[in-house]
Amino acid sequence: MRNKPPYALSSVDHALQLAALLQQEGPMRVTDAAERLGVAVSTAHRLLAMLVYRDFAEQGPDRRYRPGKVLRPAETTGAPVALLRELGLPELRTLVERTGESANLVVPAGTEVRFIATVESRQILRVGDRVGRSLPAHQASGGKAILAALPATDVTALYDGDATVDLPRLRRELALVRRRGFAVNDQLTETGLTAIGMAVRGPAGTPLAAVSLALPTARFDRDELPGWVSAISAAVTRIQLALAQRS
Repeated sequence: MRNKPPYALSSVDHALQLAALLQQEGPMRVTDAAERLGVAVSTAHRLLAMLVYRDFAEQGPDRRYRPGKVLRPAETTGAPVALLRELGLPELRTLVERTGESANLVVPAGTEVRFIATVESRQILRVGDRVGRSLPAHQASGGKAILAALPATDVTALYDGDATVDLPRLRRELALVRRRGFAVNDQLTETGLTAIGMAVRGPAGTPLAAVSLALPTARFDRDELPGWVSAISAAVTRIQLALAQRS
């Protein structure tokens, strides 16, 4: 038997109840959610908006809300997430100080990459916190950087038979990423967002994660690219050195 906490937060309780309802009962409208929780429609709308923001829910073309990625079975990652977050966060903060743009740390999870740390830019127009979200690895800058660092046979095993991915084209793009040493996501995952990513390798040379710099496409300037790549590279190098010391 579980007792309700003496200082329960009703907003948190409602959000958790709503997430459970979506997972257990499937699609619902805002009015359905309000009725089930016994709250105002405006309150239900705000709760659903926050669940969508954190990938616990998503809204379909019919305006109904469905379970999001977080509530669906997800690929696991073999990366040492806690250690990477510990070592990566200070470097992300330094990267943001150097560039003025938001920085992320992602880890591979099957054919996706999962955001495990974000440090936001202080600019008014900026890319926000992505922690907990997942993106297709073949589109995200950090994902492409990780894929480019894998053996070709591993990439083939991941995508062979996947009709949504043009494998020959992906191989050509990953070859370019290997030559450059970094990957670019130019509005592939979100309109108006451009990101640059580089892989973080473990002591054995295996790609464990990636650091990405994300900015509004309106501020992306190819003349600034060498400086951004240099700053990302410095962060990646320091994380790799710290990983080697911990191993």
